[in-house]
Amino acid sequence: MQSTVTAIIDDLSNVIFGKQKQIKLALTCLFSQGHLLIEDLPGMGKTTLSHGLATVLGLSYQRIQFTSDLLPADILGTNVFNSNEHSFTFHKGPIFSQVVLADEINRAGPKTQSALLEAMEEQQVTVDGKKYNLPEPFFVIATQNPLYQSGTYPLPESQLDRFMMRISLGFPTKEAEKRLILNLQKRDYSQLPKRIDEQQLKQIQAQINDVTLSIPIVDYIIELVNFTRNSHSFAASLSPRASIALAKAARSWAYIDGRDFVIPEDVQAVFSSVCLHRLGLHSDSGEAQVRELLQAVPVPV
Repeated sequence: MQSTVTAIIDDLSNVIFGKQKQIKLALTCLFSQGHLLIEDLPGMGKTTLSHGLATVLGLSYQRIQFTSDLLPADILGTNVFNSNEHSFTFHKGPIFSQVVLADEINRAGPKTQSALLEAMEEQQVTVDGKKYNLPEPFFVIATQNPLYQSGTYPLPESQLDRFMMRISLGFPTKEAEKRLILNLQKRDYSQLPKRIDEQQLKQIQAQINDVTLSIPIVDYIIELVNFTRNSHSFAASLSPRASIALAKAARSWAYIDGRDFVIPEDVQAVFSSVCLHRLGLHSDSGEAQVRELLQAVPVPV
């Protein structure tokens, strides 16, 4: 299975040039059964990465374009009256898919954003008092534009906390952008091979749960989390949910690297993506504070 994971990274690297670390982080989140927030400027490849992930994982895919007039029913679905049977029939919305891309999520208002809360946390939706289960596996990949752009609404802390990880693709290198321009016609993510199926994905997720997380590593995670709670340098502190997410992500990162045990470097590799948005920090300005935090907390031997 390890060779398959490597092939997935290589396939996605052929459509997202020079972003292997971000691809690994995205896979880390999905293998950990979390949800992913991608924050960046328009045109940076956020949608391409999202659709490419769904393609190589062999999962059903729906894209929802979030706009200021989008309603919760446009996401979840609605009951429609059947005049012949004199009853209501539920018509499922695009949320009923294994991979859901919430494109430009912060262009919709808070009421529409909140429609995702139950789905992301409990893998179900409630419409008119009736609960409907969502398919398995279920992943939400949301893209977000910078808040200084017009027509955006900041995601509330409760919504941000539902995302296990937040990543940013950033500008490509000169060489990667040159390659992008020259290979524009060849970058078709719909032609990516299907590397695994639903059952194989569940097998990977089960194997990740078996990755050894030693007591010293658990203590290290707790020390990192407690540092944010005792420091006045952060707008918010990390909750126990963040601790659990950090442990899960470290296990997945170790698995992708071909190990069945977690080392401190795995925790450090995923820390920013798991914790920055929970600490109320932006991706760029918060990196310096995270480096200081990681240097301040002793690494277990």
